[in-house]
Amino acid sequence: MSQWSQVQQLEIKFLEQVDQFYDDNFPMEIRHLLAQWIESQDWEAAANNEAMAMILLQNLIIQVDEQLDRVSQEKNLLLIHNLKRVRKLLQGKYHGNPMHIAVIISNCLREERRILAAASMPVQGPLEKSLQSSVVSERQRNVEHKVSAIKNSAQMTDQDVKYLEDLQEEFDFRYKTIQSLEQNDKNSALIKQEMLALQAMLNTLDYKRKEVLSKIGRVIHEIDVLMSNMLTEELLDWKRRQQIACIGGPLHGGLDQLQNCFTLLAESLFQVRRQLEKLDELLTRLTYDGDPIPVQRPQLLEKVNFLLYNLFRNSFVVERQPCMPTHPQRPMVLKTLIQFTVKLRLLIKLPELNYQIRVKATIDNNRRFVLCGTHVKAMNMDESANGSLSVEFRHLQPKEMKTSAGSKGNEGPHMVTEELHSISFETQVCLYGLTINLETSSLPVVMISNVSQLPNAWASIIWYNLSTNDPQNLSFFNNPPAATLSQLLEVLSWQFSSYVGRGLNSEQLNMLAEKLTGQQVSYNDYQLSWAKFCKEHLPGKSFTFWVWLEAILDLIKKHILPLWIDGYIMGFVSKEKERILLKDKTPGTFLLRFSESNLGGITFTWVDQLENGDVTFHSVEPYNKGRLSALPFADILRDYKVIMADNVPENPLKYLYPDIPKDKAFGKHYSCQPNEVSKPSDGGGKGYVPSVFIPVSKILNDSTEPHSPSDLLPMSPSVYAVLREHLSPTAIETAVSYKLSHS
Repeated sequence: MSQWSQVQQLEIKFLEQVDQFYDDNFPMEIRHLLAQWIESQDWEAAANNEAMAMILLQNLIIQVDEQLDRVSQEKNLLLIHNLKRVRKLLQGKYHGNPMHIAVIISNCLREERRILAAASMPVQGPLEKSLQSSVVSERQRNVEHKVSAIKNSAQMTDQDVKYLEDLQEEFDFRYKTIQSLEQNDKNSALIKQEMLALQAMLNTLDYKRKEVLSKIGRVIHEIDVLMSNMLTEELLDWKRRQQIACIGGPLHGGLDQLQNCFTLLAESLFQVRRQLEKLDELLTRLTYDGDPIPVQRPQLLEKVNFLLYNLFRNSFVVERQPCMPTHPQRPMVLKTLIQFTVKLRLLIKLPELNYQIRVKATIDNNRRFVLCGTHVKAMNMDESANGSLSVEFRHLQPKEMKTSAGSKGNEGPHMVTEELHSISFETQVCLYGLTINLETSSLPVVMISNVSQLPNAWASIIWYNLSTNDPQNLSFFNNPPAATLSQLLEVLSWQFSSYVGRGLNSEQLNMLAEKLTGQQVSYNDYQLSWAKFCKEHLPGKSFTFWVWLEAILDLIKKHILPLWIDGYIMGFVSKEKERILLKDKTPGTFLLRFSESNLGGITFTWVDQLENGDVTFHSVEPYNKGRLSALPFADILRDYKVIMADNVPENPLKYLYPDIPKDKAFGKHYSCQPNEVSKPSDGGGKGYVPSVFIPVSKILNDSTEPHSPSDLLPMSPSVYAVLREHLSPTAIETAVSYKLSHS
């Protein structure tokens, strides 16, 4: 079943989450019509490879064209209209930046996987629940409503200023007309009456000036309150959501909405600034005793400028955190002399700023590292598909400086993976007489010099972003705080849903919790130390919990991904628990679990019944990535044979726990179907019989454990069938025993 088919079967509350991240950037119609094709492409790799992204974009347009031809024959007018619109969007919006559509589709697929994983969980995790709080959603709506109201108020004040200007021009004309008359004419009753009218008009002018200043003051106050409270909270929430998304959590939407709010507020403040400038202009043409403009205007202008400074400073954000293209799901881990990308955005989108802001990137202040590559670039609205004012650095690479002794500091296999660094960015905005210096920084990054350091570096990134919302605590690991077990387990499930397409269920998480704590504990109350997670070896083992888990992730990704996504690998289950699960099952029932004693190993255990009715269990030595590189795991399950005493080899694996026929579960993953009969001519012109590896184990009478599954005999199924016809079981056993004794 395709991923999209699984999504369509979700409950309405999860479907609403899916609906939130499909928009005009990537319409849901295309996701639906091209589901299988989209899921078969490597969008993740294309998101960091421009040439590959361009090829995928072109192929996507071809796929859309094929769908357009099909629906044209069906005369589906609505779908024809939508597909033409989508085709125009793809060609126009992404032609200059094909990697952007790859990023969008990759994120959508990842978010679908996360939602599918969340839907399989009995309850929503505490972190995700906090990020999707109804209080947060209500505040988002309130911010948008208030920003819109402020914009309307500023526009209404424009009309008041225009009315004031017209009124003053009329007063000025009538006053100058009287001033031009002869002295005798000024004493007439008509002129005196006009002077009274002018006095009344001046009183109205004074009232209107005070009214306009009052309205401007209210607009400024509303902006101040909004920026100090709800907008600041919204921005902090977005940054927290970004932190969580970086370690595998829900995608952090909402930046476009924030940009809209910031831009409207900036436009309103500049509008108010122009209104104050107009009042200053009116002041130079007319003033009087008690005039409110010279008293109030300087204070209001100072407040407007102060708010503009703060608004611009808060609007300069890191939209996409530093990440190596080679490891897109491990952001903030940077390898020396390897390029990384990072994207910044100014949330105030004004056309006047296009190509006018040059951003400079630097790293740390301790001079230990420097950034090589293009580290100064101009922000523009042309590279982003949504037209945001942004800049993406694509060719930066960190380099460690040599020490005074001529050698490099900690570079090498022992570089500290708990040492945090920061990528900083600075620029200057000059607009309408204002000059504003802007600075921002990435979330803390970890530097490595060897890929072998990546797992521990990623553990540091996970722990930091799980434990704190402080974006710049570079001394965090001097005294790392403990983490709540419930939140840590949720993040561990995200590692699986984001990296290998399927999260962990409650039973699997229970096993991990027991492995971390050594006991059955309450998720909500237990605090786990950083040392327990990543520093201390597991009891009786030579590796830490995190190294063990990371090796399993790597095994799944490279060797057993389809089986994991299908949900057929129980994986995290102890030996004791597996025997409880299997003991009452039909003989031949088996389950798949990850080895607890071998890094990156997977084994299977099956239940059998002795002649006296006793139940026995058999487990093979774990398969690691070396063995799985030689033979696909599904084929191993299909072809596995075991020799019991004097019996002939047979496959003991019948049903995947709880009762799924083996071929029904794994049939679609078999690399080929073994033939019942093979002839020498089948092997090609040289007359060889095609051979395949068949895993065979031998179980002695006094043993419940088979020998190593590395006993892979180069024997085709058809040849094996022929051998059984012409050789006795003893002869076959002798051959296998010889192999076993020399393996």
